[in-house]
Amino acid sequence: MNDETPADASGPSPGTPALPRFSQARRVVVKVGSSLVTNRGQGLDREALARWASQIARLRAGGREIVLVSSGAIAEGMQRLGWPKRPSALNELQAAAAVGQMGLAQVYESCFRAHGLLTSQILLTHEDLADRRRYLNARSTLITLLGLGVIPIINENDTVTTEEIKLGDNDTLASLVTNLIEAEALVILTDQPGIFTGDPRNDPSATLLATARAGDPHLESIAGGVGSAIARGGMLTKVLAAKRAARSGAYTIVASGEEDEVLVRLAAGEPIGTLLVPDTAPMAARKQWLADQLQVRGQVTLDAGAVRALLVEGKSLLPIGATAVSGDFDRGELVRCVGPDGAEVARGLANYPSSEAARIAGVQSRDIEAKLGYVGEPELIHRDNMVVTAQP
Repeated sequence: MNDETPADASGPSPGTPALPRFSQARRVVVKVGSSLVTNRGQGLDREALARWASQIARLRAGGREIVLVSSGAIAEGMQRLGWPKRPSALNELQAAAAVGQMGLAQVYESCFRAHGLLTSQILLTHEDLADRRRYLNARSTLITLLGLGVIPIINENDTVTTEEIKLGDNDTLASLVTNLIEAEALVILTDQPGIFTGDPRNDPSATLLATARAGDPHLESIAGGVGSAIARGGMLTKVLAAKRAARSGAYTIVASGEEDEVLVRLAAGEPIGTLLVPDTAPMAARKQWLADQLQVRGQVTLDAGAVRALLVEGKSLLPIGATAVSGDFDRGELVRCVGPDGAEVARGLANYPSSEAARIAGVQSRDIEAKLGYVGEPELIHRDNMVVTAQP
């Protein structure tokens, strides 16, 4: 697929059963959490990793392309280093990850080799996915590996991450990878049965949701917090991951990894956990990349006319529509566009650094040169470098 062409925009059609469509997915990202690959934080559970390898091998034998996003490196490193409690210092976390990645890769390699499958280790940071060239290189590498029948095993590169380039959790990483390779489905396996109408830990009336719309704001309001001392993510990160994956048209299943043969049964169409269904056509590839950027460098406040121009008329953002500029950003960096009420309506790549954007805010394009002494572009953000994030 050409980088700038839209992805398949078929989307879910009326009357199309979601589970059969999900079970027919040929390219799938599977994420397994820390609780499913470790012995309650005491290093890796070798038998559990062997079970995941066995199930994925069966899916691969059925013609599916599988990418595995696996937690467990820090927990394994903690066990090897004799640390009973997850450290809070960044350098200690990085050290644990560096030690644990060795064990994680070794165990997965041996487990998949027993089924005649090759594996590869891919370590990513937000910086890898924020830079357009590196993003495309990562995409090309992953798609090549899948074409060769290799199982890519992906984790955040915790050994080098800082707050500035951190993805944050493997739910987020899995959704970004789903969009990166245009996978049709994302399976998030956890130690919970799925998404409930409330927090079942303190709400006995909470019931399991069989299906819901990815991106439904109500899901975010009912999602609970972090459930264990080992894991970093909670149900909210899974809800947000499904919302993100839906931008490329992917279905998401949130299910218990403690269910017997859960991947094989899901692939057969069995309803397990919560199915989150996309309801919008996938974005064009470049705009999907823009929408997936996690780190915004600044903000431009728009007047009501500019909001309408972006949301309804599909236009670029001109300086005349800006009322305020905040943050410290350079030309080409990602900025958020908000309306008079502060709600985000779009984000895109700025044509001017923040200092100059602030000087031309509210100015007609023809007057840019008088303000700056030159004209770079007539727009603050061109439509081709912008993605709308709100509904008209």
